[in-house]
Amino acid sequence: MKVGFIGLGQMGSAMASNLLKAGHAVTVYNRSRDKAEALAVEGAKVAASPAEACDNEAVFTMLANDDALSAVVHGDQGLIAGLAKGAIHISASTISVAMSERLTREHAEAGQRFVAAPVFGRPEAAAAAKLFIIAAGAKDAVDAVSPLFDAIGQRTFVVSEEPKAASLVKLSGNFMIASTIETLGEAMALAEKGGVDRHQYLDILTSTLFTAPIFKTYGGLIADRKFEPAGFAAPLGQKDIRLALAAAESLNVPLPLASLLRDRFLTLLAHGGEKLDWSAVGALAAKDAGLKD
Repeated sequence: MKVGFIGLGQMGSAMASNLLKAGHAVTVYNRSRDKAEALAVEGAKVAASPAEACDNEAVFTMLANDDALSAVVHGDQGLIAGLAKGAIHISASTISVAMSERLTREHAEAGQRFVAAPVFGRPEAAAAAKLFIIAAGAKDAVDAVSPLFDAIGQRTFVVSEEPKAASLVKLSGNFMIASTIETLGEAMALAEKGGVDRHQYLDILTSTLFTAPIFKTYGGLIADRKFEPAGFAAPLGQKDIRLALAAAESLNVPLPLASLLRDRFLTLLAHGGEKLDWSAVGALAAKDAGLKD
């Protein structure tokens, strides 16, 4: 397929690279052109504007937040102005439910199609084409771009014909990951304060009751205090919890743990954690307990 890709951070660059490896014709755009040029070596065409990436059957966006997404979708050089009738915008970003609803409506008014397809997986999973894609949109649109999903991920879950459902699943999933990080941090702080080596404690947990990759991955980062370079930066984690709370409020669903996590992320950011991985939230409990690294 001919596909555009906008947003070439750690995740986006790896995803675009895998699309190229799968034989798709990829046009890339990034605000920092050097990241786009790096993919030109692999065969990508470099666009000078978001609109130039729209001369394709589909366009991915992988951007940090709603504002960044709106900046490339709207305006004279944006996706809505540049995409042909029937072309598909695939948002792989973690965005608000409200933004997903807005883009569904605006693309439909322009005669275009919108698919929300946020992904689960850190940069190493993106590089290995092992992402899990949560897709939602009209069946014909999702079917049309399924070869693209096959190129970047190990499995695609189609959850609804309403794109907003995929955004909700992604936000709720990130809420659960953040909850796990906080739980790991608190439990490890308790054990360590009681004289148990935190690495040994983690080995016990992940060899018995908690064998899922999420415990091993984030538990290892917390035990090693390895929060740089960030695979998923703390401000993005804070953003996702805020969006989960907004979605919950719109549906009248209390999320007491999410409210706690919002404050934990704000604490981390207030103490200079902007460049740290979001798993650094798991080290706050140790500091609260008076433990030193």
